[in-house]
Amino acid sequence: MSLYVPRHFGNQSQSDALKVIRDWPFATLITSVAGAEPHITHLPLVLLEEGRLTGHMARANAHWQAFGQGHTVAVFQGPHAYISPLWYDDPAANVPTWNFAVVHVHGAPQLVDDVARKLVIVDATSAVFESSENPWQRQLQPAKQEAMLSNIVAFHLPMTHLDAQFKMNQNKTDADRAKVVAALRATAQPEAAAVADLIQHLAPPHETR
Repeated sequence: MSLYVPRHFGNQSQSDALKVIRDWPFATLITSVAGAEPHITHLPLVLLEEGRLTGHMARANAHWQAFGQGHTVAVFQGPHAYISPLWYDDPAANVPTWNFAVVHVHGAPQLVDDVARKLVIVDATSAVFESSENPWQRQLQPAKQEAMLSNIVAFHLPMTHLDAQFKMNQNKTDADRAKVVAALRATAQPEAAAVADLIQHLAPPHETR
């Protein structure tokens, strides 16, 4: 499950890749097992500590049972947007394209089935997404809490290998990038603005930003 990365769009810093994981944590988790269809689960994965992702899924989902039988990769899709040829200095010399950021994390998931440790993971995960001003507080009765925890499987995913591709107009001129950034910001769409930010952040260092 290698990621094709053209030379213009690779070699990003690990900090850029980790920022995509933190800012866009809803991942596609894939485990491939020889001779069988791949297991695919969509779920949030959070970076609670350096070098390791954490998540949980329903115990009824057979995906977790395949962790020890195949290869697992988590795919994080960062901001993306359509780029029109009309946004370049010479529209006739260009074609439509799509800018995007994607990060693949490879690792061998480690199951966490201890009730107390699962509770820590679930609480820590919720805390990442809760409002800092008025966060939700767990108030389940012990019996219901125990039943709910028994119906999930938590796990850690060590980040043993990380691939990233940031296709953000690095192969275009300063003038073209500036026009694309302006057009994206004019849409007033948050994801388009995030793409514009990455275009500016990832502009080749040998050119004036």
